[in-house]
Amino acid sequence: MKLNKHYTELNESYLFSTIARKVREFQAANPERDVIRLGIGDVTLPLAASVTEAMHKAVDEQGRKESFHGYIPSEQGYEFLREAIQRYYAKNGVMLDISEIFVSDGAKSDLGNLLDLFDVDNTVLVPDPVYPVYVDDNVMAGRTIHYMAATAENHFLPMPGEDTEGDIVYLCSPNNPTGSTYSVEQLKVWVDWAKAHDALILFDAAYECFVTEPGLARSIYEVEGAKDVAVEVCSFSKIAGFTGTRCGYTVVPQAIVKENQSLNKMWLRRQTTKFNGVAYVVQRGAEAVFTEQGMKEIQDNLNYYRTNAAVIGKALEDCGVWYCGGKNSPYIWLKCPGGMDSWQFFDWLLANAGVVGTPGAGFGACGEGYFRLTAFGDAERTREAAARIKAAIQTL
Repeated sequence: MKLNKHYTELNESYLFSTIARKVREFQAANPERDVIRLGIGDVTLPLAASVTEAMHKAVDEQGRKESFHGYIPSEQGYEFLREAIQRYYAKNGVMLDISEIFVSDGAKSDLGNLLDLFDVDNTVLVPDPVYPVYVDDNVMAGRTIHYMAATAENHFLPMPGEDTEGDIVYLCSPNNPTGSTYSVEQLKVWVDWAKAHDALILFDAAYECFVTEPGLARSIYEVEGAKDVAVEVCSFSKIAGFTGTRCGYTVVPQAIVKENQSLNKMWLRRQTTKFNGVAYVVQRGAEAVFTEQGMKEIQDNLNYYRTNAAVIGKALEDCGVWYCGGKNSPYIWLKCPGGMDSWQFFDWLLANAGVVGTPGAGFGACGEGYFRLTAFGDAERTREAAARIKAAIQTL
């Protein structure tokens, strides 16, 4: 028996595990301090009433013989949910075949599991800074990873150039951690590049529900021809607060065929072997998200988080700190004040304001000197955190 040697190439701990440890140590040494967490992107509002009502009804169905559901008929998910997702895309001008939609237990799982379909010899292209899972998934598999610098100069939205090379490219928009969002025109450049280089785009659209500005993309399939080269992964965690309920979906177009193999059929084969689907009760809750009442309740929740982002942004503006994000994204990406590096600012902010954020360096080398705050907190606590941050920075 031999172990996977590539695990030794990973960082000693996952970024957010390191943050949790540092916060525990701080609180143990300072038990009287009130700490506000604006680090991990976990939601704080409860599930919408439409969702919980649908789930209660589904639980009751599971308690009666005549309406009990056992194994899911298709590992792709129940048709009622896939059809609801299909209608959601259609409202945004994107037409999908139901066979292209696969329900999962979350975007994070699918972003890793999709790699089962690709040879380890493929070179992977990721932006820097980047959601750590993209990197770790590929390190575990032993793939070669190349990085694209995402900087203030390119608005944290790297674009392909003449020397850009890669077989699989990860794009996240609205971006985690920077909050920057690609326009449809920018994504067209990426689609054209992928076609010219026989590459595949893995498009993480987990935060699409926060996009409000015209011209910015909510789906890569708003670009003509994207179905030939792009797989899109999305989640109910951010649009509907399913972080603890677990449900997402992936779109694998029928048009993607390589070496006489259909990627759609490969993914279906993978799922039928390694996945038994998402619980019936959860899928009924997810279906309710896309009802007229569900969408109204969801928008109320999203506006709550948008207001939080505006509160944080205003505090940063008042003390002259540069930031981006927060408008089409729940994340605020700020330049560390006082010339501090990312982890120095983490420690300083925790000690001086009792606020937890995420050091930009934890997302990659280009994140050094930056810091991420999340708008997913409680509104009252977010206002308090913003006031503390402003007061602390003004002492520098």
